[in-house]
Amino acid sequence: MKPEHVEEFFKRLQAQRPNPTTELLYHSPFELLIAVILSAQMTDVGVNKATAKLFAVANTPESILALGVEGLKEYISNVNFYTAKANNIIKTCQILIDLHGSQVPDDRKALEALAGVGRKTANVVLNTAFGHPTMAVDTHIFRVSNRTGLAPAKTVEGVEKKLLEVVPEPYLTNAHHWILLHGRYTCKARVPLCAQCIVADLCQWPDKYEFGAAEGMAHLKSLTLKT
Repeated sequence: MKPEHVEEFFKRLQAQRPNPTTELLYHSPFELLIAVILSAQMTDVGVNKATAKLFAVANTPESILALGVEGLKEYISNVNFYTAKANNIIKTCQILIDLHGSQVPDDRKALEALAGVGRKTANVVLNTAFGHPTMAVDTHIFRVSNRTGLAPAKTVEGVEKKLLEVVPEPYLTNAHHWILLHGRYTCKARVPLCAQCIVADLCQWPDKYEFGAAEGMAHLKSLTLKT
């Protein structure tokens, strides 16, 4: 995708969602961290169902640690791999208490040293809780970046690196959310909604016309003519 098209790509996504954010429900950096750990191979809806029950009774490292692994599992049993995640969360709570004064660190190295926290989770926390211009590349972002030609690469790390190179600075902080939400609701995996896509004309995907891109592009043109 050409630089001028990348600029327009994010200009439109910004107009569509001026204040994008995660759909995980949280009220503190710690709650966000726990929610993101639980979100691996889970929908946000499923995680929110679990954390609504959990955070009502325990939403600090000390209170979750007091539950223990077995107690925590009772609240997150609807989450995939809940036993492994419960073990990681308990370990993470202990580390936060012992090394960080019960606070979530605003530092990549410290975050990735927590149990159950990899680069993607660290990127989400750094971006959403602390406003860092990071790119947490999940399946949606990987798909959209490759399909549209925005930042094509064969690996998650490659997509992350390219996005940080091509996304214009004014859009960096929110770019992760815009791309993710576009992938979740429009540029879907099996049946993308190209007829409704606000960036269909900028997209480089050769198969987009099979999914109604021409209709979407005509609609965009009519809107431009009206303005």
